[in-house]
Amino acid sequence: MTNVSIRVRFEAGHRLPQLPGKCHNLHGHSWQGWITVAGTMNDQDVVVDFGELKAALQRWVDQNLDHGMLLGAEDEWAARLVDGGLKVFRFGEHRLARDLSWPTVEAVAELLSRVAAEIVGGYTTPLRVARVVVQETENNRAEVAP
Repeated sequence: MTNVSIRVRFEAGHRLPQLPGKCHNLHGHSWQGWITVAGTMNDQDVVVDFGELKAALQRWVDQNLDHGMLLGAEDEWAARLVDGGLKVFRFGEHRLARDLSWPTVEAVAELLSRVAAEIVGGYTTPLRVARVVVQETENNRAEVAP
C-alpha cells in the first residue's frame, strides 16, 4: 500500500458551549485538513489523481462548511442562525455527523474522514482513508485513523 495526502482549507466559526472556558463563545478558525488515502499504484505509478480527489473533497467542504458556523444540534444558537438565513452545519443532524454532538476539532476530523471515505468508496480503484488530521489553530489539531 502507498499513502498519498491532500489538503483542504476552510474558514468557519464554531462554539463549544458544553465545555468551560472561552470556547463557549462564538469564534472562528482558519481550518486545515490533511486527508491521507492508501491504495496500490496503478500501471502509471499513481494511487489516485490528486486533482480529482482534492476537487471532490474541497467541493464538499465549500458547500457544507466554508464560511459557515459549525454548531451542535443542541446549541441554542443553531436554530436562530438558520432562521436568520446563515449557513450552519449542525453536528448531530447531518447524516454524516448524526452521532457527533459538538463541533470539536476531533469531531471535524471524524466528519472529514467519513466524507473522504464516501468519496473514495465511489472510485473503481480500491482505496481507503488511512488518516485525517485537522488543524483549527496553529497549536491545536486532531488526528483520526479510521
